[in-house]
Amino acid sequence: MGQLERLIMMAEDELTQYSTDARKQEKLRQKIGLSVSAAEQKQVKEALLAEMPTDPISQLLEQQRQTVALPFWGIAGLGLLLGISFSQPVDFIATIVGATIAFRVQKRGWNLQARRLVLKTLEEIEERTRKPSE
Repeated sequence: MGQLERLIMMAEDELTQYSTDARKQEKLRQKIGLSVSAAEQKQVKEALLAEMPTDPISQLLEQQRQTVALPFWGIAGLGLLLGISFSQPVDFIATIVGATIAFRVQKRGWNLQARRLVLKTLEEIEERTRKPSE
């Protein structure tokens, strides 16, 4: 679904901005309102709800991605330090493995956080459109 990926990319762009979650949702709500029809919003929301993982590890990655990745960055740094100081090329394997895992953890957490931002924004849009009619 192209629309879902586009919305996730817009949310990732909003995550790079240093602002509150409410401000990010407000800016994303404006973008979604201009570029996605109501029917497509409903389809995207349903697809997003179906795709969102509910396991505790994914929730931890979404909320604390930097904390989870920190030990792997430490392993990468330690491997680099030991590889240089003891002239052991084998220690550079720890650097490569640790950096790769840390990068993937942060990328996965970033993506989950963007998905959650899109989901919250779509729910807010749906709530706002429902309120005036009640």
